[in-house]
Amino acid sequence: MNKVILMGRLTRDPDIRHSQGENASLVSRFTLAVDRRFRRDASGQEADFISCVAFGKTAEFSEKYLHKGTKVVLSGRIQTGSYTNREGQKVYTTDVIAEDLEFAESKRSSDSYSGSDYSGGGYSGGGSSYDSQPSYSGGAGGAEPSSDFDDGFMNVPEGIDDELPFN
Repeated sequence: MNKVILMGRLTRDPDIRHSQGENASLVSRFTLAVDRRFRRDASGQEADFISCVAFGKTAEFSEKYLHKGTKVVLSGRIQTGSYTNREGQKVYTTDVIAEDLEFAESKRSSDSYSGSDYSGGGYSGGGSSYDSQPSYSGGAGGAEPSSDFDDGFMNVPEGIDDELPFN
């Protein structure tokens, strides 16, 4: 099984290109900075910088909504390859092919981190469509977004635990 799930921030805006050939499609390349769980010393947080590639609708989503500093959750697969560079040396590559992309924080958190504007919920390459904003409709207790702190998440009402079926 080849399955990867990453959460991190884009280190730069995605590099968007069009593939060549009869079935030309969009190709998006970006790098995710993924924090390591443990540090080797007390010098600070360490991160891995992971090269990612998205194709088709997932690449369109990244072009439209992702920018430097955006925190995303990506699921996909690892793909290795190689090529010969101009000096005649063989270069080996490892990329994560993005199959699903989702925002990992609210719009307000992202705006305060990067100072830019986007809207959307996420894109799954499995045929779903773009979401304009994460939303909640219906449910127990008529929960609504909080007007005091509107961060895009619903306000969970008191006593909701009594109504959940798995208690």
